[in-house]
Amino acid sequence: MEEQGLITTLVAAIVLAFVFGFVAQRLKFSPVVGYVLAGVAVGPHSPGFAADIHLALQLSEVGVILLMFGVGLKISVDDIWAVRWISVPGSALQTLLVGALGAGVGVAF
Repeated sequence: MEEQGLITTLVAAIVLAFVFGFVAQRLKFSPVVGYVLAGVAVGPHSPGFAADIHLALQLSEVGVILLMFGVGLKISVDDIWAVRWISVPGSALQTLLVGALGAGVGVAF
């Protein structure tokens, strides 16, 4: 099937997100469920509409950046400072654990 361009992919994603979000909300679910289903419908693994895979990946990265920016706007410095005794050791431990697991898998295979 022919791959679609930027405008078609954006319009399809926005329209489907609106429709699926509305339907999910009417069914007493969070609209986020509808947004995720819209992403699956527009994605490369769904029958019918075939979005450009590389374009969809780039748009998803932009979406994550905007999401992180929005979360950063909502969090105050006082909130971050209040959880420093949990977040700093926890993130360091997570980094070490994932690094060790990755190294172990790399050595094993």
